[in-house]
Amino acid sequence: MRTRLYRDGRLEKENFPLAEVSDHVSDHRNAIWIDLCRPTPEELTALGDELGLHELAVEDVLADHQRPKADVYANHLFITVYAMRFDGDRFAPAEIDVFVTETALVTVRLDPAVDLDEVVRRWDAAPALAANGVLFLLHGLLDWVVDGQLELVLDLDGRAEDLEEELFEERPADAREVQRKMYELRKTSAHFRKVVMPMRELFGTLLHRDQGILRGSQMMPYYQDVYDHVQRTAELLESLRDLLANMRETRLAQQGFRLNQIMKRLTGWAAIIAVPTAITGFYGQNVPFPGSGQPVGFWMSLVLVSVVSVALYVVFKKNDWL
Repeated sequence: MRTRLYRDGRLEKENFPLAEVSDHVSDHRNAIWIDLCRPTPEELTALGDELGLHELAVEDVLADHQRPKADVYANHLFITVYAMRFDGDRFAPAEIDVFVTETALVTVRLDPAVDLDEVVRRWDAAPALAANGVLFLLHGLLDWVVDGQLELVLDLDGRAEDLEEELFEERPADAREVQRKMYELRKTSAHFRKVVMPMRELFGTLLHRDQGILRGSQMMPYYQDVYDHVQRTAELLESLRDLLANMRETRLAQQGFRLNQIMKRLTGWAAIIAVPTAITGFYGQNVPFPGSGQPVGFWMSLVLVSVVSVALYVVFKKNDWL
């Protein structure tokens, strides 16, 4: 567990025990951050009673794999977002549940590998905004989450462009390797869509004028800036989806074209080989024919095989059939 106490925009205490929360939460000059990693149901229930959290929001934390969302309750917000993380080469977004009250920001992490040190550094780098209390803390967290999503979609877009160049190389890479990379990109982008697309609805809830969450706050432009990043991420993800679909169609078209080329060449060579087969077969008859049993018959068949085969080769080559 990590805790922080801001009073009148200044950092007062860090890493104080959870038992002291009740001493600070009622003072409207304070802004408290409480970070919990894999809390027990008893701990969540006790914290919910202390801060007046709705029971449905607490249940959503205990039932993981929630979609990104922002639920508005009478005295607090409940937000679910996903931090970008890779477990080796496997895309594994980490769920972060957030409770936002008037004087407290509670983050609940289900994955210990998620590190919020970067969020703390962002808070420390903008002390002038700390007077905005909990809205300042929430902005730093959401800004970090959205920047991670934007960074990932830019990385996926770069991988897709590199793979697109491989498709048109003179000597294409191993077909199975290209197919595997394309499948992994499509799988990751499809999984990523489930995390990114609901973020627009989440920020729509936060920025909605009727809700009054940010009404009159100087943090409004900062939240709007983060929302612009969300929009850009969603647009890049849509273009990436179209690019991957086009690459898949191109790959299938290339495979069909190469198969047609191979069949065309095989057919041409089969036609050339059929000519000497027919001529030698004709001269191998067991009945008399012009030149039968004489050297002239052998040379006549040899000339016919050579002339017709070369003629067919020239014609096929000229028509790009070989």
